[in-house]
Amino acid sequence: MDEVRADRAVPARVGLLALLYGAGGLFCLAGALWPMHAETPVALNGVLAAVGIGGAVAVLVRGNRLSVTGGHAALVVVSLLVAVLAARSVTAVGVIGLGPVLIAIGLYAAHFCSLRTARAHAALAVGTASVGAALSLPPAAALPWVITAVSALLLTEAHARLNSALRTDAATDPLTGLANRRSWEAEAGRSLARALRSDEPLTVAVLDLDDFKAVNDRDGHGAGDRLLQQVADHWQARLRTADLLGRYGGDEFVLCLPATDAAGAQELLQRLDGGPIGWSVGTATARAGDSLATLLHRADAELYAGKRLRRTTARPDGGG
Repeated sequence: MDEVRADRAVPARVGLLALLYGAGGLFCLAGALWPMHAETPVALNGVLAAVGIGGAVAVLVRGNRLSVTGGHAALVVVSLLVAVLAARSVTAVGVIGLGPVLIAIGLYAAHFCSLRTARAHAALAVGTASVGAALSLPPAAALPWVITAVSALLLTEAHARLNSALRTDAATDPLTGLANRRSWEAEAGRSLARALRSDEPLTVAVLDLDDFKAVNDRDGHGAGDRLLQQVADHWQARLRTADLLGRYGGDEFVLCLPATDAAGAQELLQRLDGGPIGWSVGTATARAGDSLATLLHRADAELYAGKRLRRTTARPDGGG
């Protein structure tokens, strides 16, 4: 939810959240239609069934328009409903049977939220459900509930840590530690959308190392890899926190400069001088109607126009 988004009609985060609501609603409906105990709260199960099924429909209808905040709120509501059901359950089996729901909440949060947010959702679900369970569980069932609650927390933690590591690996260039092409484009695209909405400047730069192929040919690819790492470290240390530097492929880098016009970009790029190798750059400042692709195309065209001009002026006869 914090970090994972999809462009399909029903994103995975939305579909699985609807499934969580719908499955819970159907289970409550079954409990209302076929109560397992004479004191089963049939009316409450009926209400929760309506809330669950109605919530699933509402989430699906919202689709990819469901905001991150809305997703968090919907998950919090599920946790509170589980707590209510735990407090009104009349058998220990009924309360302990809510354990898989807690695990489902935790795993959902671990997959779609940041590590910190997933922990918060799991803690809320387990904490509120434990309060509800304390109101209805006999003392003999306390230990099974503790095992259930701890299991939900541990599974959430394990999955969240693994998912966080996988996200980092998927978004990072393994050689330089910078954003890779895919993650850079995603974040730069979001920055461009914000800039166009707020009418703030934004500049994109494409940077290309000069004579990098000669380094590889002369000193080997290991030396070329070390050079790329040194360049990335040198540039990253001189950029602002909001600036996004990425490796686009080979010896080509890209830079997104939020709240920066063309003059400000040139001033900032001068800070990057003094590294282990020379480099060329092309820039493009966002205009109304621009996409990230058009910005990169203009920056790339400026980059290679500058390279051609330098090659032309470097010839002894200055000819074309």
